[in-house]
Formats: sequence, structure tokens, C-alpha cells
Amino acid sequence: MEKQTIFSGIQPSGKLTLGNYLGAVRNWGKLQDEYNCFYCIVDMHAMTQYQVPKDLRKQTLEGLAMLLACGLDPEKNTLFIQSHVPAHAEAAWLMSCMTYFGELSRMTQFKDKSAKQSDNINAGLFTYPVLMACDILLYQADLVPVGSDQKQHIELTRDVAERFNNRYSPTFAMPKPYIPKVGAKIMSLQEPEKKMSKSDENDNANIYLLDPPEVIKKKFKRAVTDSVGVVQLADDQPGIKNLITIYSVCKNMTMDQVVEEFEGQGYGVFKDAVADAVIEVLKPVQDKFHELMANKAYLEEVYKDGADRAERTARKTLRKMYKKVGFIPR
Repeated sequence: MEKQTIFSGIQPSGKLTLGNYLGAVRNWGKLQDEYNCFYCIVDMHAMTQYQVPKDLRKQTLEGLAMLLACGLDPEKNTLFIQSHVPAHAEAAWLMSCMTYFGELSRMTQFKDKSAKQSDNINAGLFTYPVLMACDILLYQADLVPVGSDQKQHIELTRDVAERFNNRYSPTFAMPKPYIPKVGAKIMSLQEPEKKMSKSDENDNANIYLLDPPEVIKKKFKRAVTDSVGVVQLADDQPGIKNLITIYSVCKNMTMDQVVEEFEGQGYGVFKDAVADAVIEVLKPVQDKFHELMANKAYLEEVYKDGADRAERTARKTLRKMYKKVGFIPR
């Protein structure tokens, strides 16, 4: 059987968090033998916010190094930088003309981001879901690893793809979200009702992948819990539930097994154990990242080869799109 195709992208807009890792990137490495995988540093998406050019270049390279450090093999995956494949921008214009204003205005992330950057509500912020749809559709992706909060983007992608297929003729595969059952949504350590986010202004809310052990321990000690004092799965104990989730994913245990392990033990002991589990998981990632960042020539080799491979696939789809809408071949 032909392998199914997976596409996912990650923004170079700051440090990756434990939530990014456990909820997405860690799982990508497990998919590379089973699927045909395309992973992209979406630097064009980052432009919806003002970027300092030198910082964007640095963060883009760091993003690629982090994907490699997290276990992605460039021989088994296509790893590339979005702006290196012009077909993304070209396809986005065509699909913008297939996407309705009302659909984009209902996107919850536009509302959230507009509130956060009220002085820079640019057109790209409104239309970037179309570019995201093209990222996926150009590679005929069957599955897209996303957090549960990203399902709306996949639904829009499917709607626009179906509209194009119906108006012209079958062109795109219909992608589906790939959501891990455990660890798909790691919550903030300070506001456990909210998802852990690298854009959170409270540094204690996140564990960053490059945080040193002493910082990780300190952040878990400060993690918000409750006054119940019992390690158990309960909806009215979101902080403890989040820590149970983190520990279970790091230790490859069920959440019930975690509860059983810490029966009768206090929050202090539990928090220390969670911190140690996270430190153990992140150490090889951190070591590999620093090794890769010291070898810029290798990183350049990876992203150039990845762009060539991605371009061949994306351009094939774009040619079909151009032909079907009536553009004259060059």
C-alpha cells in the first residue's frame, strides 16, 4: 500500500514549549516510518506579526535544528522552510479567491490574535488560514497532526478544497486531523484552564525545551494546583490533571497508573517527580540541539535539500490548479 502523506508546520516565532513537544513534535518522529511526511518551518505565517529580520533568521534556523533534535530524520522526512517554496504564496492567491469573507471572519484564532495585537490587525492576519490550507493541500496531505484547538483550520481547509474540487474537478486529497489521544493538549502551569502557549507573557506558565534543569524544577514547584491535596483525576483539579498528563506522556504510562503510583503522596513529591521526568525527556533533545546549532553547514544542507524535494511535489499540484482555473501554461 502507498503510504499516506502527513503535513505539519511550526512557526519560528519563539521558543518551543513542552506543550509543543509532547502535543505535536515528539509524535512526528514516531510517524516517519509509517507515513510520507512533510514538515515545514512556516516563516511566512510569522509575518502576521512584526519580526526583527535578524531574529526571524535565527529563530527559523533554531526551529529546524529543534525538529532534528526532536528525532526527525531528514532522510525519512522532507524538512524545509516555507518561504523557500514559492508555490505556497502562489497557491494562496488562488485559494483566497475560493474562500469566503464570512468563513475567515468566523475563525476564532483571528479574533484572539486581533485582541492581542490591536495596533496591527493586518490583512495577512485575516487571510493566513488560506495560506495554511495551501500548505496542506499542495502536498496532498491525508493527515495533519494538530492540537484539538486547530481543528477549525482543518475544517476550513476541507471546505475550500471541496469547493475547488466541485467547481473544477477532483484536485486535492481531503485532509483529516491527526490528534494524539494523550498529551494532545498540555495546559499552562499558571492557568491550567488555558493551553500552554509560547506567547504567554508569564514565563512560569511554560516549560521551554531549552530550559535548564534548575529552571524546570523551579517552574514545577510554582505550578498552580489546589487545596484538595490528593493526586487524582478530577475536573475541578485542572492543575493536578495537567501534571498527571505531563507525567503520563513522559513516562509512557496511563493516567490511572500515575494516580496509583502517587496514591497517598503530597503535591510536593508529585511535582518533583514530574520535573525529573521532564528533565530526563528533554536532556537528549537539548544536547542534540546545541550540537546541531554548532554545525550551520549541515543545517543549510538539510533545508536546501528539503526545499528541492518539497518544491517538486508542491509545483506538481500548483500546475494542476493553474491548468484547471484556465491559466495559460508558461
